[in-house]
Amino acid sequence: MKIIFAGTPEFAAAALAALLDTPHEIVAVYTQPDRKAGRGQKLTPSAVKQLALAHNLPVYQPLHFKSTSEEGLAAQQELAALNADVMVVAAYGLILPQAVLDLPKFGCLNIHGSLLPRWRGAAPIQRAIATGDQETGITIMKMAAGLDTGDMMYKTLCPITAQDSSATLHDKLATQGAEAIAKVLESEQSLQHYLEHREVQDDALAVYAHKLSKAEAQIDWSLSAKQLDLNIRAFNPWPVAFFTLAEQQNVRVWQAEVSTQAAPHANIGQVIAIDQQGVHIACGEHSAICLTQLQWPGGKPLNTQQILQSQKLQLGQIL
Repeated sequence: MKIIFAGTPEFAAAALAALLDTPHEIVAVYTQPDRKAGRGQKLTPSAVKQLALAHNLPVYQPLHFKSTSEEGLAAQQELAALNADVMVVAAYGLILPQAVLDLPKFGCLNIHGSLLPRWRGAAPIQRAIATGDQETGITIMKMAAGLDTGDMMYKTLCPITAQDSSATLHDKLATQGAEAIAKVLESEQSLQHYLEHREVQDDALAVYAHKLSKAEAQIDWSLSAKQLDLNIRAFNPWPVAFFTLAEQQNVRVWQAEVSTQAAPHANIGQVIAIDQQGVHIACGEHSAICLTQLQWPGGKPLNTQQILQSQKLQLGQIL
């Protein structure tokens, strides 16, 4: 089959790599325009573009596909001329109007990092962890004009462990997504089978995964230690949980765990112990959390031993 692939970050690159290992022809790769990145703010191609160029695939980077502008219409016509059988979309980042969804022979398939209809939207991996979900997975769906509302074709399951951060869960789901799309597109007959047996989503069960913001990563010590542990794991690797010290110093919290220390009479946010395990902080519901990897501005992340040696935090201090 002739496939158009559309995606941008590492999550999508894993799927493109899997499709490159199939007999199908990747006729074009669509990805977001190059963005400035790093300290030098150099224009950097996406992970998908880098992989596409390494395999000599034609790369397209339109700003949008809106029918209301000449630029958008030109992008639509360019895509139509590719005469693809199917378009695979994974974390692309651009809205595809119905006119584009209807162009490929078999339509557009999306690789989504949740068990739809739960966690539609921009941050399904992070929201699943922060809410304490026990499992998530991949949904391959036939795309519709709504946000992640398309019919479901194939699902995989992925347990969420007590050690999973968004970084580790992302990598697991990227692998599952790559395997899932390769399975669905094993042959034209396979694709038609999954299309014929697709399932309509129950909108009543839909939960929206709102985009992450830096502001919500600020730690609220009045929450329970269990919830703070979930949040810290959900916000790793971005935007990274943090608390603010004097002089507006934001200290990043990369890792933590629920503490076994009791703090029935401590103030919320008070440092109740600093030991080999980490920094124990009194939280809501008479619980405590143990911070195990911290990063001060301008420095590298410190482990528990380094935190102890640095003496940057004091027993009894209120954070």
